[in-house]
Amino acid sequence: MARKEIAMGRMRENPRYNVISMRISDEERNHLESLMNKTHKSVSDVMREAMEYFTSQHEQGNLNRKAA
Repeated sequence: MARKEIAMGRMRENPRYNVISMRISDEERNHLESLMNKTHKSVSDVMREAMEYFTSQHEQGNLNRKAA
């Protein structure tokens, strides 16, 4: 059963409790901000979509192995 939490007076079906942070270069930040401006989405939404895309590509075996 999913936990529900009251946030600003409303119930949430899928509350998000986990926070992840990462360091990025100025160039990466500029690219991310450009994506946010073009799509009118938050950084969290952009990163969630990127993770979904990465997962689908990985499942299809289309990822090039690259060290981070």
